[in-house]
Amino acid sequence: MILQEVKNGNLEAAIDQLLNVEKQMRFAGDVAGTKKAVTDILQLCFEAKDWKSLNEQIVNLSKKRGQLKQAVTAMVQQAMQYIDETPDLETRIELIKTLNSVSAGKIYVEIERARLIKKLAKIKEEQGLIAEAADLMQEVAVETFGAMAKTEKIAFILEQVRLCLDRQDYVRAQILSRKISPRVFDIDSSKEKKKPKEGDNVVEEPPADIPSLLELKRIYYELMIRYYFHNNDYLEICRCYKAIYEIPSIRENPSQWIPVLRKICWYLILAPHDPMQSSLLNSMLEDKNLSEIPKFRLLLKQLVTMEVIQWTSLWNSYKDEFENEKNMLGGSLGDKAAEDLKQRIIEHNILVVSRYYSRITLKRLAELLCLTVEEAEKHLSEMVVSKALVAKIDWPMGIVCFQVAKDSNEILNSWAVNLEKLLDLVEKSCHQIHKETMVHKAALKV
Repeated sequence: MILQEVKNGNLEAAIDQLLNVEKQMRFAGDVAGTKKAVTDILQLCFEAKDWKSLNEQIVNLSKKRGQLKQAVTAMVQQAMQYIDETPDLETRIELIKTLNSVSAGKIYVEIERARLIKKLAKIKEEQGLIAEAADLMQEVAVETFGAMAKTEKIAFILEQVRLCLDRQDYVRAQILSRKISPRVFDIDSSKEKKKPKEGDNVVEEPPADIPSLLELKRIYYELMIRYYFHNNDYLEICRCYKAIYEIPSIRENPSQWIPVLRKICWYLILAPHDPMQSSLLNSMLEDKNLSEIPKFRLLLKQLVTMEVIQWTSLWNSYKDEFENEKNMLGGSLGDKAAEDLKQRIIEHNILVVSRYYSRITLKRLAELLCLTVEEAEKHLSEMVVSKALVAKIDWPMGIVCFQVAKDSNEILNSWAVNLEKLLDLVEKSCHQIHKETMVHKAALKV
């Protein structure tokens, strides 16, 4: 009878009949029957291409007294399949907003609501309304969704971070990025999943368009590079590239890992000298892949070796490589990169001088650094203020002292240690003399 009404073009009569069926099933508590009735109503509206009636019926059915949760869930899931079939953008946005209002505040359709908001945010972004798209995405806290797959959660949060970076909201981008622990990418996904126990939340399978965990790892670190690039935090950028470099799919393809390894080397050199930077520098020198880019291996080796580096000759050797980074993965090293590179070489040279000299004149220091006295003094003062170096300048005499002033306790302790070493040597020497004497006497008796 319902089919007859549809054939006659009387959609409203067919819907009314199905609504009566839905009412009977709902009051009887028949879950399967109610689900079938509501999905059939939506299907009739969709086949008739009556989008206005579809939106009205979705709202109407969700507000029915005692409406079953399973029926609402089935209705929302069914209507979500129609979004891509809408004739125009306006109809699509209207349908998404209708489903969004129906699913708001209902925990049993929270995953569907998150997916709807993601679709709506994508449309807003395509329209150039990045701020609105970012605000929409921030409304949803997917980290609290127990039934959502881990990869889908990560992908959603990464989308939130990306939109914040696009609108240059770096503070909120950092807050959102902290919801993802880098350790989550190191979990072995190849292990068999444990079967959920009775009473546990059943985790849904992620949609087909959600990337794999390793791909999400790459996206995460690329977004973090964008964030740290804003602050010129070279060491953190280097660590992000190193994490990308360790992804198996990157390591297998030389065309992918060579640009990444180049970036690691550059940002490692640009990073200020500290224990973390020194540790990374030494660990990178042990990487066998550096032999594929010998110029960069030589550059890192120069920074590890305690010798003064001539800035002019180094810049002439590596200027072309530096400029080529614009055309490679990750793009330019930054507007201040060339200036910061010179700064790091000067800092390296000052550390080398402090290793070999306890006292040196400012004039001689400036000659070694290929700088004027005023510039040498400025760079030395900056390193002392940043606690990268201990030094004192005697202004009237123009002498720099790199020795640390020791108090009386330290002097006494060092004296006691030296005396103990001396006594140990005397005791060993006496033992050796006694041993030789005994051997000589035994030889004479024979």
